[in-house]
Amino acid sequence: MSLKNYYFYDEQNCEFVPVKYNKLERIVYTASVWLLCGVVLAGIGISILSFSIGTPAEIALKAENKALKEQLRLTQTSIKNLDQQVDELAEVDNEMYRSLLGMETISMDERQGGAGGADVYSEFDMYSEGTAEILKQTAQNLEGLERSIDIQKSSFEDIKSAYNENQKKMAHLPAIKPTGGGIVSGFGKRYHPILKYRRQHDGLDFSASVGSKVFVTGDGVVKHAARKGTFGRLLIVDHDFGYETYYAHLSSFAKDIRPGTRVKRGQLIGYSGNTGLSSGPHLHYEVHLDGEAVDPLHYLFVDVSPEEYEMYKAAAESSDRSMD
Repeated sequence: MSLKNYYFYDEQNCEFVPVKYNKLERIVYTASVWLLCGVVLAGIGISILSFSIGTPAEIALKAENKALKEQLRLTQTSIKNLDQQVDELAEVDNEMYRSLLGMETISMDERQGGAGGADVYSEFDMYSEGTAEILKQTAQNLEGLERSIDIQKSSFEDIKSAYNENQKKMAHLPAIKPTGGGIVSGFGKRYHPILKYRRQHDGLDFSASVGSKVFVTGDGVVKHAARKGTFGRLLIVDHDFGYETYYAHLSSFAKDIRPGTRVKRGQLIGYSGNTGLSSGPHLHYEVHLDGEAVDPLHYLFVDVSPEEYEMYKAAAESSDRSMD
C-alpha cells in the first residue's frame, strides 16, 4: 500500500506543492498499515473460531462434562448389577430361610417399593436434557437400591430372631450337604438311565466314589438301616417335626449305626456305593416332609453360601437324567 500524495499551499508561488516523503518514512508507513490489518483480521478469525468451537476453557469444560456423563453411565450399570445381586439374595431369603422357618415371604414389589415422583428430582432440570435424565435415573436407582438393602437387612434381623426362638427345630432340620461331592442330578422329572424312560426323581444325586463318607444332615434317630428295593442299601433318619431323610445306594453303614441310634448333624453314618438300581457310584439323597418328598436343594443353607446355592441350583436344573 503506497502513501497518498498530500499537498501544501506555497503562498510565494501561489500554488499547491506536493509533500515529499523519504524512503524510510514510506517503509514505516506501509509496515504499520499491514500490521494493523493483520491484527484486525486475526481478531476477527479468533472471534469466529471461538464462536464456532469455543474458547480453550470451554473446550476443556466440554471434555470434562463428556467424561462425567460416561462415568455416570458406568455408575448406572454398576447400580443395576448390584440391584440384581440384591434381588437374587432376596430370592434365596424367601425360598430358603423364610420358608424353612415358616415365616411369610416378602414379595418383590414390597422389597422394591415405589420411588418418589418426578418432582423429587426436579433439581436436575437446570442441566441439559440428556444430563438431567442421566442424573435422575442414577438418583432413582440409588434410592431403590438403598431401600432394597434396608429391607433385606431388616429381613435378616427377623430371620435371626426367628432362628433364635426355634433353635431346637433348626438343629433337627436337614440343612447341610450329606457328602462332599457336587450335584449331578436334581429333583423332578428325569430320564432314568436303566429303565429308559422319564419318571419322578425324588431327590438329589451327589457325585461320590465307592466308600465316600456320608453324613447325617440334621439331628434325629435312625429309622431304617438295611436294603430296600431299588434303593439298595438304604438309611432313613427321622428328624422329628415331620422331617425324614433318605440316603440310598450305600456300600455300608458306619459303626454302631442301626435303627434306634440317635445321631447329630454332621455325624458319619455311612459310605456311598452302587447298590440297588443305580447306573454308577453316587449318593441318592431325599428329604421328606409329612410323608411327601420335597426338593432337598431348598434345605442346603447351613454350610452353603447364597452364591454356592445358586451354583448348585444351576447344576441340579441343567441335568435331564438321573443316576437311579
